Amino acid sequence: MMKRVKRKETTGINQQPLTTKEDKDENDPFSIIPLDLIVEILLKVPTKSVASLVFVSKQWLSIISGKCFINQYLARSSPSPRLLFTVFGFYAPVQFLHSCSQVDPSSDRHRLNINPDKKNHQNAFSPPIRGLICRQMGSRVMIGNPTTGQFLTLPRLKTTRRGVLSFFGYDSVNDAYKVLSMTVLQGHQKRESQVVAEDHQVYTLGGGAQNKWRIVECKHPHLPPTPSHVTNKGICLNGVLYYYAWIKNEGSLISFDLISEEFNVTKLPEDNPCIVNYNGKVAITSWPTADGEVHLWVLEDATTQRWSKVSIVVPSWTALGGKNHSFRFRGTVSTGELIFSQRCPNKAPFFFISYNLKEHRAQKVVVSEFGGPYDDTEVYFDHVESPMFCQI
Repeated sequence: MMKRVKRKETTGINQQPLTTKEDKDENDPFSIIPLDLIVEILLKVPTKSVASLVFVSKQWLSIISGKCFINQYLARSSPSPRLLFTVFGFYAPVQFLHSCSQVDPSSDRHRLNINPDKKNHQNAFSPPIRGLICRQMGSRVMIGNPTTGQFLTLPRLKTTRRGVLSFFGYDSVNDAYKVLSMTVLQGHQKRESQVVAEDHQVYTLGGGAQNKWRIVECKHPHLPPTPSHVTNKGICLNGVLYYYAWIKNEGSLISFDLISEEFNVTKLPEDNPCIVNYNGKVAITSWPTADGEVHLWVLEDATTQRWSKVSIVVPSWTALGGKNHSFRFRGTVSTGELIFSQRCPNKAPFFFISYNLKEHRAQKVVVSEFGGPYDDTEVYFDHVESPMFCQI
């Protein structure tokens, strides 16, 4: 006689099977609540709390770890961007991540202590993407969620060289996070050097047992200089990673398509490693002048390599920034405002200038102290909290 197979319940929220009725805990008080209502409740729970609720039941684990739920949660979090600081103690080996509201930095502050690493400073971090952050640890790469406190170390790269440089990106078409890594000689590199990056490899998060570092071909030999603060950590826009590199002593814009996994080169209108996001487009930027004037070259068409020049003058610059501070343009954030941050963020108190280009209104936003006056600090904008669990 054919044995009847019981179908498992599924939901459009995450397209993953939930627990069967037999597997549900009879003592679970939430079992009588409709699934849609559970999802709606979880979407309103603070990120730190919702991440811990995976232990309530198998059903809640299935919901919270589902991609659709995470995407919905990020969609709700995105209108409330946050600042993310990496802090490395100057006198004590304390290292931590600090996040706070980008609109009101005095509220909703979170701190996460991380394992001390005396060999690597804040330059080891890549800008956060959709709630996750990438950290270089010598020849190893770590992916972490500053909100949940979860960090995982990826397998070692397939290389015998020790110097590793990594960029972190997101492929929205395939809903996949990817790490692009390459090996370079350790130590300070000079552009006149004939050394180029080698062993270009890609790692896709969440690939399961088949996931591993994959070698990708690079037809454009280049050498990315050692990152200096955030000026050359690369940016990810529309599924493409962009970063500055030298090609035969000439500065160039390198792009890596996270979908096709192909490299391309774009000539720069002027040699400048400061790459930013300007209204959803890649741009290179100059340092703001003492009067608050900044010049941008915006990439309008990568195929034809067409650039346009934009000049911006921030009103009331001297009154807002003072005479004893120097700034760098950080690009356009999700709220549409232009952000200028201090070149030396470890000088307390930290503040940044936000400029609404449409309303011609600039304001100074101050962040109260959270570290020592000599701590090595870096700040990233537009960080969003995510309940996502990192998976190899």
